Amino acid sequence: MKIGFIGLGNVGGKLASSLLRNKFDVTVRDLDSGLVEQFKKLGAKSAETPKELAEKVELIITCLPSPEICLEVMEGSSGVIEGLSENKIWLEMSTTDEHEVKRIGDKIKKLKAVPLDGPVSGGCHRAATGNIAIFVGGDRKYFEKILPVLSTMGRKILHTGELGSASVLKVITNYLASVHLVALGEAWTVAKKSNLDLLKVYKGIAASSGNSFVHETESQVILNGSYNINFTMDLVLKDTGLFNELAKKLNSSLEISPMVVDIFKDGQKKYGSRAWSSMIVKRMEDLNNISFRAKGFPEELVDNEVEEKGYEI
Repeated sequence: MKIGFIGLGNVGGKLASSLLRNKFDVTVRDLDSGLVEQFKKLGAKSAETPKELAEKVELIITCLPSPEICLEVMEGSSGVIEGLSENKIWLEMSTTDEHEVKRIGDKIKKLKAVPLDGPVSGGCHRAATGNIAIFVGGDRKYFEKILPVLSTMGRKILHTGELGSASVLKVITNYLASVHLVALGEAWTVAKKSNLDLLKVYKGIAASSGNSFVHETESQVILNGSYNINFTMDLVLKDTGLFNELAKKLNSSLEISPMVVDIFKDGQKKYGSRAWSSMIVKRMEDLNNISFRAKGFPEELVDNEVEEKGYEI
């Protein structure tokens, strides 16, 4: 299967690399020509426009930072939709709005092409080794058709139901991760002010009922002081905003979600939109004039799991 990949950023670049590493035929497109050249050296082909890419391949994957950018790539001049034809598949791997996926999906269906949404979860370090989770919404027949591709990019693959369902689930999981991160800032504050050994606190939380994936990963770069989680403050605000808007559309009365959005807005104001998202805990460090540091933690996360073929869960 010939694959086109648009968006070679923190996550997309790692997913595309997994495909190339496993000898798939991949054509790439990104506004950063330097990134494109790097991928060509790894064996990728390139396309001048999204339309050209779509014309050349059977499966078009987009992994982009916002719904607005996806709209431009898909529907803009020389966009993907202009290059689609019958039975070509679009897989949207960005974290995006369910309604936007469905809206674009309807246009794709009119061309007798196939839309799927397939966001990922598990952190950039796992995307680098093909060990990330992938949620996929849309026609199961076509999910099964691209499963060999999905099981190369990810470890645990879940078919979530109709088109858009994967995007809803992804927004929910990202919201939970953001809540856990904010809570960690307060937990580390109390641990530090209690004069506990922070290395032992890390191990204790990891062994307890209070553990979370966010603690096991992001606490490491927080304690190192780099905060380098390869995910930025503006992206968290996008994701928490998507969750908050979804809740409003569903007439759901929530308490924590609006507070989390305000906390990340404050974090972005203090540290910048491109600051690492884990720097949100620095609000607590600054407020309490303390520092969460411990020896033995990495500057950046590396996935030490062996790369294995993924499977459906």
